[in-house]
Amino acid sequence: MAKAGGLGWRGGLLLALVVVVVLAATGVWNPFPGLWDWVDRSEPISEPDVVWQQRVGGTPRSVTIAGDTVVVEQRTRVEARSLATGTQLWERKADWSAVSGGDRDAVVVVGKLLVKGYEVLDPTTGATRRRDGDAVAVWTYRNLLLDARCVDATDCTISAWEPRGTAPLWTAFVPGVRSGLLGDNPGLLGTRRLDAVRIDEEVAGPEAVPPLLGFPIDGRVHVLDTATGRVLQNVEPGRDERLSVVGGRLLRITARSQDGTCYFAISGRDPATGQETWQRAGINLRTADNAGCVQREDPQGARNVLIGVAPDAREAVLDGYDGRLLLTTAAGERLLAVDDRYALVRVADKRAVVSHELGAGRVRWSRPAGAKAGAALTPYAAVLADEKPSRLVALDPRTGAELASLRTAANALAVGPRGMIIGEGREIGYVRFGGAAVGPAPPGDGGVPGPAGTGGVPGPQDSCGPKRELCPG
Repeated sequence: MAKAGGLGWRGGLLLALVVVVVLAATGVWNPFPGLWDWVDRSEPISEPDVVWQQRVGGTPRSVTIAGDTVVVEQRTRVEARSLATGTQLWERKADWSAVSGGDRDAVVVVGKLLVKGYEVLDPTTGATRRRDGDAVAVWTYRNLLLDARCVDATDCTISAWEPRGTAPLWTAFVPGVRSGLLGDNPGLLGTRRLDAVRIDEEVAGPEAVPPLLGFPIDGRVHVLDTATGRVLQNVEPGRDERLSVVGGRLLRITARSQDGTCYFAISGRDPATGQETWQRAGINLRTADNAGCVQREDPQGARNVLIGVAPDAREAVLDGYDGRLLLTTAAGERLLAVDDRYALVRVADKRAVVSHELGAGRVRWSRPAGAKAGAALTPYAAVLADEKPSRLVALDPRTGAELASLRTAANALAVGPRGMIIGEGREIGYVRFGGAAVGPAPPGDGGVPGPAGTGGVPGPQDSCGPKRELCPG
């Protein structure tokens, strides 16, 4: 009996593949892009789903919301995406990048390692707005951009620019800015933030420039007034001292070893006169290690406040301007985050996070949270990262009202006025806050109360100084 004719199933499959290839090559029909999109489609990184989710070229080193764009810094490149859709707007090769400016005047500053100079880019188009070929270091703030250029190792100038400015506001001389080419935001003598698991250290974006900056140069500290460019102090620390510039004051922090323990003292100095304005003893600002009380770290804190440990092991928040005790936690409580206005504290039984208004002595809100929850404060939202189940929650920092609640293992990367960027590996996504957009507190609203006639500590966007001493009226 003769076998049935025909191609068989293998032949039929081969013929179908040939037909598809011919149709794709002639442009009639091409199923391959859609097929690859289906194969490469990522699982949603949160529940509920984000507004958009995109895979970037490499694991982000930093993510910043800059106006209507999202700036993603990677190891050898920087890219910008639309905040509304996640669509890539532009991409540039760069070894480092940083964002300066606020919601309406943001710029992206990029440069290369071991190469002088930088470029200021438009965050929407990537076009170069300004180019510099001599600077060795750049510091980026919400309302100011600083750069440093050096004729030689001991002859440098620091210039201040508006983020989109074309001429410097002022230029100051300093005898060096440390050795080597420094890139973006090299360390100055201020405060260091509390760490939080699954919340990026730069989640709040660029801050307003402090009224004073402390530049460590050749074992001395040069205190620079950021309003005028004047160098107010040139101070060498004592043998047991560490110097820090916080809240418009030069702080001398002493750690002395005696009787098998460390004894601490803090002195706040007027930067213009050098005279002592306040002092406090017994508060450990966690600047020293256990080996002979040597101080190797900046004090913990944020903007104009300091975090320390009192002699009874309770944590405390101090006003850097006048040394006032703004908050002392109860026994067993732990500070998770702090800014000029509020402090987030994990209660002793580790079942909740409580928001305290600094200097007012009252609780603003409370939120159930696990024993390992992390937290951060930004101008637009307080962010909590919890485990079992893994969650990210954004809350109004003043009222505790819920802005977003996500079941996700992703990290909080950036917070803006209308939402936040979360990410896991190369995947990033945008979460829109529910309800009305949240704005930063105006100056004095919920801020740390000051002495009579001075007003409160300014809100996050205010650059008048911790007691508005830099602004008229």
